[in-house]
Parts: sequence; C-alpha cells; structure tokens
Amino acid sequence: MKHQPIAAVSLDMQTHLAALEARGLLIRVEEPINKDTELHPLVRCQFVGGLPEQDRRAFLFTNVVDSAGKRYDMPVVVGALAASSDIYAAGMGRPAADIRQAWMNAIAHPVPPVEVASGPCQDVVITGDELRKPGGGLGRLPVPVSTPGFDAAPTLTATLCITKDPENGVSNMSTNRAALKSETRLGVRMSSRIGGSGGYQHWLKYQKMGKPMPCAIVIGSAPVVCYTGPQRLPMDFDEITVAGALAGSPIEVVRAKTVDLLVPAQAEIVIEGLISTELLEPEGPFGESTGYVALEDFNLSMEVTAITHRRAPVFTSIISQVTPSESSVMRKVALESLFLNHLRDQIAIKGIKRVVMHEVLSNLRPLIFLQFASNAPKTEVWRGLQAASSRVADCGKICIAVSEDVDPNNANAVFWSMAYRSNPIEDVLVLPFRSPGHGPSSDRKGGGAPDPRTANSTLLIDATLKHVMPPIALPAKPYMERAQELWNKLKLPPIALQSPWHGYALGDWSDVWEEFANNATSGQWQKNGLNTLARRRGGLTPETPTRSVEK
Repeated sequence: MKHQPIAAVSLDMQTHLAALEARGLLIRVEEPINKDTELHPLVRCQFVGGLPEQDRRAFLFTNVVDSAGKRYDMPVVVGALAASSDIYAAGMGRPAADIRQAWMNAIAHPVPPVEVASGPCQDVVITGDELRKPGGGLGRLPVPVSTPGFDAAPTLTATLCITKDPENGVSNMSTNRAALKSETRLGVRMSSRIGGSGGYQHWLKYQKMGKPMPCAIVIGSAPVVCYTGPQRLPMDFDEITVAGALAGSPIEVVRAKTVDLLVPAQAEIVIEGLISTELLEPEGPFGESTGYVALEDFNLSMEVTAITHRRAPVFTSIISQVTPSESSVMRKVALESLFLNHLRDQIAIKGIKRVVMHEVLSNLRPLIFLQFASNAPKTEVWRGLQAASSRVADCGKICIAVSEDVDPNNANAVFWSMAYRSNPIEDVLVLPFRSPGHGPSSDRKGGGAPDPRTANSTLLIDATLKHVMPPIALPAKPYMERAQELWNKLKLPPIALQSPWHGYALGDWSDVWEEFANNATSGQWQKNGLNTLARRRGGLTPETPTRSVEK
C-alpha cells in the first residue's frame, strides 16, 4: 500500500490518530470488544500471524466492554505508537531514514518545556468522594488485561511516569507498568536493577527523607513525548526536553492538581498520586517484555489523589510481551541510534557502521549485532564489542560483529557469517560477572533457592571477514534484478528479498574466472572448455586447486 507523505509532528494523541487514519494506518473496530479477554489478543494476532511489518496497523476500539458486563464511554487505541516503523515515523513527523539523526540532534540540543496556566489534560478533574466511589476513579478507565490467562490485573502499559528528584528538582519521565488494585490504588513496577528506572532512584531519596514520592502517570501524550519514556537517557536528563527538540518547539506543561509536578498539557489522561516509601505491595504476575511472565514481586504502591483528563479522551495501551511487539519497535529505533552514537562519536570506534538490536523473541536488549567496514582493524572490532556489551547493564549479553556485506537485520545472514567467518577458539570471548539485567525470573521455588538473576556473563563473537574469500554463490546483481522484473511481469506472489539476494565478490576472484563467467552467460561456454583442455595434467589428486600448481 502506498502511503501519503508524512506531515508535521502531531503535538497531541488525537491529532496523531487522525493522521494515521488518513494514511490508512488505523483500523476502527466498532463492534463490542471485551477489554479483559479479547482486545489485546486481537491486536496481538498481527504480530504473531506472519503479517509483514508494513501491514501492521493501529486499532481503535470504540465499543469497549468488560467481563462484568460494564460498557465504557472511552475508546481504547492499541498500536498507535509503534505497531510498525511506519507508524513510529508518522509519530515522529519525519521519514524513517531521518529518525536516527533526529534523535542525535534532540539529545545534543534539548529544548526545555514551557509552563502554561491550563491545558486540555485538566478539562475534567476527579478527586475526593468521586474518586473513591465504587466503580469510580481507576474503575472508570477501560484498562485492558495485556496477557489474558496469566496477568493478575488490568494494567496501564503506555505510561509516562513522572517523578522529580527531591534534591536537584530535575524531573524523570519513564515507561513503567501500573496494575489496578482498587479505585484509588496502583501497583507500580519501577525497575530497581542496575541501569533501571530513574524514578526508582528518586524513590530511594524520598525514602531516606521519610516522605512518600509524588508521581504523575500520563496516558496518551504526543508521540514524540511518549517515545522518550522507554529510552535510556542519562540520569538528571529531563526527557521532556528531548521531546521538545524532537517536536521542534517546547512541550507545553501544566502544574498537576494535587502533586508538585509538571505534566504535558495536551495529554489525554493524568493519574496523580503518592507512592509509599514505607510499604511495598505484591504486584504481578504480568506478561513481561522479556517474553516470559513476570511472577509476583513486591513493588511500589501508589495511592491515587486525582485523575484528570480531556473532555473526550482516548485511552492508549501498548502491546508488549513476546517480541516483535509495539514496545520493542519503540525501543529499537531510538536505542540503536543511541548505541551507534556512543560507539562512533563518544568511544571513537573506527569502522563501525551500524548497530542492530535483534528484535524477534529477544526483546532487543540481550542480542546486539554490530556491522563494521570491511577494512576495520581487529582491535577496533573488539573494542566495539566490549563497548556495546557494557554501555547499559541489561543490553548486550551477546554481541556479534559482522562485516558490511552482511545485513545485521537478517539473523539468518548473521548466523551464516558466524558459521563461515568465525573460529570459536580465536573469535569468541566469554566474560564473567555481568550484571543480571532485565530477564525472566523463576519462582525461586518459594523456599529461598538462589535467584537465577544474580549472576550472568557476556558472550562476544567476531564474525567479521578475516581474509579474502570467493564470491557469494548467488546470481550476480544484474541477473537478479532482471529476474525481479520478470517475476513482477508474470504477476507471481509478492516477494520481499533479504540480503544477500545477489552474488558479489569478496576478493578471491581472478580476471580469468570473470571471463569464464561472461562466456557462460553469453552462450560461449565452449571457449572455456578449450581453455581448460589445454591445461590438463596428470599425477594429481582430484580437488587440487589449480593455482597451487599453475604458478
């Protein structure tokens, strides 16, 4: 399907949804859909059903019900942030090819937000008895169950959790799940691991002060604001300043009603509250982005003090769990750019060309492929592998380097390169004492058995081309291009070629063999036979290379 050119950056979610619908990237579902059992599984079908990424869509559900028979007056949208790279690019307001540079520029030149007196996110303000009444408060929100059959509660997934450092006043905005516990209580999971959530670091400071931590959970902001939440920006780097740079203008913020925090003024919904620093509450199970169900852990407990929203808000949710997913697309585009910038510009790795975080079934973070120029020194390849594996605690458990002729987005090509371009005894390095990072956990058998997350290691593999080799054994490019023309002319089923889709030389090729190939394709193969007839020899073993004899 041909899409219209991408327009300007959308500064609120509903403008973004209208733009997606205009470009054929959004599907409306008007029949009743159960948010507890049907909604996420329906959208999940496009990720596990073999559908090409470019055919994935956002889904807007306008008739949402639950298993208790309740009907909600608020529509739910899933996939609107990053069901595909096309949708992500639409949210960024620029072609996909320009996104990496946009992230680099935004991080280098942040734009502070501007505070305004009021905003649509506070058209409706719910506090006090209205918040606490049965079915009120959080119960009014059509929060889906993400992993029916395993999740313990409807859970907010497309969140921006805003907290503020009590010492320096710098805000942090991160994406953390929040499970419904009651009309006024949420179980919030902020990662406590090394390299985890900035909000958790704020929580530790509030805990030392003996005070609860103010928190505002934003649902449905401008895509460029939402995209900053999952990224690994340095501590004390306010994400909303990066969002302003991505948008090309300051993001408008408004002061929350019951907590001392600034929130995006154009947001759909804001949940304000206080997170206890004294008591933790069991949270989970929940289908995690590792591809496994996260079992029940003690996590943060938030008492809701206000819910504000637009007059006619749309509730936003994202698909996570087993990758590919919406959350993996959101992380992949920016994280790859951040890693490449780190290796190329900050560490000055010579010859580094691309960083690709493998997505399918691996949640991006554990498996990283690095692409190097063909003349990159071996020392730079190993510097790059070690730097990539250590930049973030839970990224790069396995790092594999390939040469520039290998497409790092094609896992099969990477495996091929490992099989034919690496010698395990020389090109593989295992490093101990790695941070456990973000991975699945067992139940620890309920009896205090060792937690498997407490120890890990790193695997580095140099699968780059070490010396000249014969050409790739596929028809040369002109012949494959002609084959595509014929394929399309014959109206055969659509094909999506993956590299390598044509043959190319890798240094071990002579003018004689090039002439042989030209003779073969021009119908003059007899010339080759006359050449080899004159070179016949006796006393040799079959498969003796000609160049070992003809010197």
